[in-house]
Amino acid sequence: MRRLLATLLVCLVALCAQAGTAPAATTSSYFDNTGRDDVLSGGVKTIVIDTPKGKFKVWTKRVGNNPRIKVLLLHGGPGATHEYFEAFDSYFPGEGIEYYYYDQLGSAFSDNPKDESLWEIPRFVDEVEQVRTALHLDKDNFYLLGHSWGGVLAIEYALKYPQHLKGLVISNMMDSIPAYNAYASKVLMPAMDQKKLAEVKRLEAEHKTDDPAYMALLMPMHYEQHILRMPAAQWPDPVERAFSRLNQQIYVAMQGPSELGASGKLLHWDRSQALKTIKVPTLVIGARYDTMDPAYMEAMAKKMPDARFLLCPQGSHMAMYDDQKTYFAGLVKFLKDVDAGKPLN
Repeated sequence: MRRLLATLLVCLVALCAQAGTAPAATTSSYFDNTGRDDVLSGGVKTIVIDTPKGKFKVWTKRVGNNPRIKVLLLHGGPGATHEYFEAFDSYFPGEGIEYYYYDQLGSAFSDNPKDESLWEIPRFVDEVEQVRTALHLDKDNFYLLGHSWGGVLAIEYALKYPQHLKGLVISNMMDSIPAYNAYASKVLMPAMDQKKLAEVKRLEAEHKTDDPAYMALLMPMHYEQHILRMPAAQWPDPVERAFSRLNQQIYVAMQGPSELGASGKLLHWDRSQALKTIKVPTLVIGARYDTMDPAYMEAMAKKMPDARFLLCPQGSHMAMYDDQKTYFAGLVKFLKDVDAGKPLN
């Protein structure tokens, strides 16, 4: 019987090799830390990065082991934290996917310098490349997933360093801030209570976005409709923690003080013409109720030669929560299809 089982196993491995796929990772192999330099810290690795303003430390944490699928998670904000990605713990380990939490400079567990000159897209891209190098990720296994602002960063990274990527995921982010602002003003805001919207705009014009009345207005009319479609009192703990730690200096400098549109350093960011040059396999994730136009995001996927669009019909900006099963089923399928060499469209 043992000889028969061994023979069957050899045949299975051979068939998988012919098909271009590996057998599903076993529990023992997924949690095998042999040769890892982060065992002592439970997968945490603090990485020293070089910047024009000196050296700083950024925080990362690895979960799992898969030599062929390693996903680096780029959080949004700018200035939010890795914490809202903790929903991935419910899906990726069971699929044998290795993934990395990462707090960008200025966020949560990473260093928090105050120099605003650091909050520029090119410097963030350079930071991601230094993190990739330190984590030993390469074109044979490296998938980059960027959500919201992280999607801006992921697009910029893919344009500059495509040679290092195996796959790219642009989650809930359009390729143009002017187009995003146009969608907000022409579609989202006209559907809101106009009296309340006028009060929100008044508070913004008077630079009173820290007034409790501002968030009291925005939460039911915007956040609970387009950011995470649940009553705020029921928002998951990882989301609450990530929002409570938001670095306002970074957020306001780059996004601006308002969630109804961008007005900071990102105001004129537009990669709509460059997107077609991204040839790495790409998944674009949109959601019906998102602040990002889902039809626009579907068109983004069609611009790229090897891309797929995933729509979360019940989801909003945080579709990994309010349309979780759709989000993760589509994401896992993409990762495994790319690993198997299957066409995306």
